[in-house]
Amino acid sequence: ISLSSFDKQTVLDLLKKSGFVLFRGFDLNLDTFSSFVRANSSRVSLDPARTFSGDVAQKVDAGYDPVGLHCENGNSPFLPDLCWFYCQKAASAGSQTTVCDGYRVWDSLSESTRKAFSEQKIMYTRYVEKEKWQKMAFHLMQGKKPQENITYDDLLALLNGSTHTTSKLLEEDAIEYAFTVGAAHSTLFDDRLSFANSLLGPSYNYQKPRITFADGSAIPDSIMAEVAEVSERMTENLEWQDGDMVLIDNTRLMHGRRAIIDPHRTIFNALSYVN
Repeated sequence: ISLSSFDKQTVLDLLKKSGFVLFRGFDLNLDTFSSFVRANSSRVSLDPARTFSGDVAQKVDAGYDPVGLHCENGNSPFLPDLCWFYCQKAASAGSQTTVCDGYRVWDSLSESTRKAFSEQKIMYTRYVEKEKWQKMAFHLMQGKKPQENITYDDLLALLNGSTHTTSKLLEEDAIEYAFTVGAAHSTLFDDRLSFANSLLGPSYNYQKPRITFADGSAIPDSIMAEVAEVSERMTENLEWQDGDMVLIDNTRLMHGRRAIIDPHRTIFNALSYVN
């Protein structure tokens, strides 16, 4: 069996069933990985702080410390549907990618914590430099305008009047935005609530966001401790082998990483949309 035998509907059906799909034993390289991502996506997104390898894949570089569970770009209004990983070189020890099913987390949280997150959405407030928001906008606009010519008005147009995001232009054309979203929400395939967010997530390449309830009040430490404990209990390790590819439903699952023990581990990431 070859990767070409998986049409888009088959891939999506597998993803709908389990939340993530591991492709192992295929003849994969960066080119075939990128081609498979394009074939199963309507358009490709990115993390503007990462370096491209080609026009789809980006090398994962977030230091050596553990990375908390998060949805890719989950603290911004540009959440991609799909998150892809390709392992070019597996670690000799440790360094696993982690996945956590938001359906299971939501069902396992206490009634009082579910009530708190049901009554109020959460808000991420973050500062972003000009180069990074321009790069994001360039790819969301699918290259229709040179990156250096993209303006703040172009970024606002991409938000398309969203009532969930406010932003302001700062000195040197940096921005500060505030994005409001449910900590638990429906997914790409289902109206069932999934606790898939970036409450525990990293900020390796960015200023750390301020995360509060939507009214600006602090999320109690007791709630955050419960979220961390339940999420860790539901977390699974992906034990990479050379040539593996993993597809994650970024609207349902959170992912992270154990501490890097083997610095020769080489993983590439791609982000994309179904529609």
